[in-house]
Amino acid sequence: MRIDLHTHSTASDGMDAPARVVAAAADAGLDVVALTDHDTTAGWAEAEQAAHEHGIALVRGTEVSARSNGISIHLLSYLQDPTHPALVAELDRTRDARLGRARQIVELLAEDVPLTWEDVLEHSRDAVVVGRPHIADALVARGVVPDRDAAFVHLLAASGPYHVPHYAPDGPDAVRAIRAAGGVPVFAHPAADARGRIVPDRVFDRLAAAGLAGLEVHHRDHSPQQRVRLTAIAERLGLLVTGSSDYHGAGKANRLGENLTAPDALAAIEDQGTTEVVRP
Repeated sequence: MRIDLHTHSTASDGMDAPARVVAAAADAGLDVVALTDHDTTAGWAEAEQAAHEHGIALVRGTEVSARSNGISIHLLSYLQDPTHPALVAELDRTRDARLGRARQIVELLAEDVPLTWEDVLEHSRDAVVVGRPHIADALVARGVVPDRDAAFVHLLAASGPYHVPHYAPDGPDAVRAIRAAGGVPVFAHPAADARGRIVPDRVFDRLAAAGLAGLEVHHRDHSPQQRVRLTAIAERLGLLVTGSSDYHGAGKANRLGENLTAPDALAAIEDQGTTEVVRP
């Protein structure tokens, strides 16, 4: 069974509509795919319909923004109740903060490169969450950078002159909110050190104490050494190990199914979640 538990659609910062993500997953030979857009569940209904049409199982989820020790972290929430008030309130607050941050970044960039807020909105299309990837797409369209990855390396890096922080809940608080909503929290790409600072080992203990279920170990941004390290941390803390593509469509090199999750890990996630996996 081929299981990919981390993808994005146009509901957040992906290039493909939710239905197209599911169709592409089926075309790639996956048996199960998760739609995990940033801080929103807006793509769930469309993805569910597509899953039935294409004969593929769908895990409904969300990539929840959080923060720990001043470091940005992401938590994949699987199979939560999308109407739970505590988690909905956190997601709403984070989306609003992301929007304000995006406007500020554009204002800073516009002092040095040809870019307007209207350019960004043109590339955010139907996204519920407007963020840096849409700014990157606008920069590509303007010819400032060749692709999304270059935009993040040269202009949108967390350590760069155009960086603007935004609100996100503390990591353990986010884990508890996910659990309160019946979701299963998994730490996304926790050792992606090429993206910026990563959390020290003690943070994993704090998150586990709050109810963290697993670590996304198998991810393209993790070196073999980091995968070994994360596997050892998961074993020590009794956490699940997952793997996924973090697919965003044509805008990034990530390909569906390039890293996979074992069936027993998915079964454990199903056992802990409130909602069910959508099966054809």
